[in-house]
Amino acid sequence: MILRLGEKLMVRARWFAIAVAVAVACGFGAVHNVSAKVTELAPVGSAAPNFTLHSQENKPVSLADYKGKWVVLYFYPKDQTSGCSLEAHNFQRDQDKYKALNAVVLGVSLDTVESHATWCTKDSFTFKMLADPEHKVVDLYGVPVKSFGLVKIAMRDTFLISPEGKIVKEWEVKDIAGHSDDILATIAAMKK
Repeated sequence: MILRLGEKLMVRARWFAIAVAVAVACGFGAVHNVSAKVTELAPVGSAAPNFTLHSQENKPVSLADYKGKWVVLYFYPKDQTSGCSLEAHNFQRDQDKYKALNAVVLGVSLDTVESHATWCTKDSFTFKMLADPEHKVVDLYGVPVKSFGLVKIAMRDTFLISPEGKIVKEWEVKDIAGHSDDILATIAAMKK
């Protein structure tokens, strides 16, 4: 009985440590010291790599579906964490502004379709959240991945893709609260 109690405490301690590590990375958004593999973000001025991933509705979504629109392709660490929720709620709040600018928002994380579906239903997100658990698109765009034991998360990076399909701006996001406003201002300035 004592051994079982001790084992349970060790398991809880491990999960607590993982949760704290993920919360710190997601909550502050500034962790970019990735171990082992150094990646370079897809360069500004290059053609945005096409991809197809499944959304929270478990339907395939391709970048090519949005040709002729501005695309905000944002990568984030983890569903239902503090920083990621703030960022997603700001994108949701600004959906009418994005539509007025002929822009769409696509969120990508290493979470599953099921995780996205749960979060989008709970928080009433209407824009597409794309599941990339095998980090194919994360790797395609050069977004760093950080490991916390068994848990892997993508870093918080955003790409602005022009209606012609070119990457015109990228952000290694530090200001989560002001990020959507910054993107909207950038699109408005580039449309002039």
